[in-house]
Amino acid sequence: PAVAVAAVMVVVAAGAWEWAGFAGIASRAGRLVYATTVMLCVVLGWLAATSVLVALLWCSAAWWILATVWVVLAPGSGGRWAAGVAGFVVLVPAALGLGKLAELEPDGQVLLLFLLVLIAAADIGAYFGGRTFGRRKLAPRVSPNKTWEGFWSGVAAAACAAWVGGWLLGQSLWPWVAVCVAVALASVVGDLVESMFKRQAGLKDSSSLLPGHGGVLDRLDSLSAAGPMFLLGLSLLGRV
Repeated sequence: PAVAVAAVMVVVAAGAWEWAGFAGIASRAGRLVYATTVMLCVVLGWLAATSVLVALLWCSAAWWILATVWVVLAPGSGGRWAAGVAGFVVLVPAALGLGKLAELEPDGQVLLLFLLVLIAAADIGAYFGGRTFGRRKLAPRVSPNKTWEGFWSGVAAAACAAWVGGWLLGQSLWPWVAVCVAVALASVVGDLVESMFKRQAGLKDSSSLLPGHGGVLDRLDSLSAAGPMFLLGLSLLGRV
C-alpha cells in the first residue's frame, strides 16, 4: 500500500506542475511553488479525520456537477485565476481519493486496479462506439472529436465491466453497478474539463513529459474525477 500511495502522490505532483501551465505560470519557480502548495493541501487532507475526508469527497462531487455546467454553458470563461483555483479542487481530491483507495483494507489495491479497468473500459467503448456510430457532437467547443454515440457506448462498456467486476469481487451487483456507472460519467466530465483548460491555455497537450502521449494530465484527466467519486461511492456502500 505504501508504494502504491507514493506512486499516486508522485503522479499527482507531476500533474500539479503541468496544471500550473493552465494558470499561465510559465517559470519553473512558479510551477514548483504551485505544485508544492497543492501537495501541502493533499497532506493536510490526508491527516484529517475520516469524516472530514468524506466531506471533502462530497465537495468534490459538487464541484464536478458545477464543472459539467461550466463545460456545457461557458467553456471559454474563467481565465487564469479560475484555472489555478480549479487545479486545487481537481487535484487534491484526486490524490486523496486514489491514495486512500490504495490503502483501503482489505482489498484496496484490487479496487484501485478495478477502477483503472473500469475507466479503460469506458474509454475503449467510447472510442470504438464513436468511430463506428458517432454523428452528434458531445461538446464541440471543448473536445470536437467526442460524440454522444461514443459517450453512451462508453457508459455501456463501463456498465458491463462493473457487472463482471462486481461478480468477481463478490459485491451486491445493482448498487455496485450504479456506483460504477456514476463514476464512469464523472470520468467523462474530468476528461472534458482538462480539455477545456488546455484549450483556454492554447495547449495541445498538458506537457511533453510522456513522449507520444502528452503529459501526466492527459492520462490522469478521467481518473482525476473517477478516483474521488469511486471512493465516495464505496463510502455509500459502507466500505469506508
